[in-house]
Amino acid sequence: MLKRVETEIDLLRRHVDVIRTVVEHQPIGIMKLSEILDMPPHRIRYSLRVLENDGYIEASSSGAIATSTTIDLLEHLDERIDAIVDMLESIKQMKKP
Repeated sequence: MLKRVETEIDLLRRHVDVIRTVVEHQPIGIMKLSEILDMPPHRIRYSLRVLENDGYIEASSSGAIATSTTIDLLEHLDERIDAIVDMLESIKQMKKP
């Protein structure tokens, strides 16, 4: 059960790394992202596909670019992560049998 959560958190971390790098270096291609983030191209490609499907990036002839949705996500990311941490903390506080 928790392994799935850990996997999703790791994937979220990768997607956020990709988003931040796209914002900083846009437009940027898969190979340059792979080099900067020191990740294999297939992982970058997957993250880009997910992020494009979610509307956070767009493909251009020069590479990936951020959308206005990306800026909103990054501006509120800390708040949303804090809310998730609070949910996890509440699980820790549940009474044990």
